[in-house]
Amino acid sequence: MQFLFNIQLFAHKKGQGSVKNGRDSNPKYLGVKKYDGEVVKAGNIIVRQRGTKYHAGNNMGIGKDHTLFALIDGYVKFERLGKNRKQISVYSEK
Repeated sequence: MQFLFNIQLFAHKKGQGSVKNGRDSNPKYLGVKKYDGEVVKAGNIIVRQRGTKYHAGNNMGIGKDHTLFALIDGYVKFERLGKNRKQISVYSEK
């Protein structure tokens, strides 16, 4: 007894899985916006930050998201407080 099998193989694709890496968050544009010695106007943002990497010094305000901004027109001054803390102030004269 002889059996004849006619097997035909067709091209096929495996089902496409979902991509695990296809997303990203929007940029937050953090960092120093005005540097030491630069002229600023009242309300200008000096630093956008998460937490208080830089602390508010003289004539500086701090927003609820820890953004530091100038309260008066003047010049930006970066200062050190002790070994680890950095402070930013605005003075009317250099």
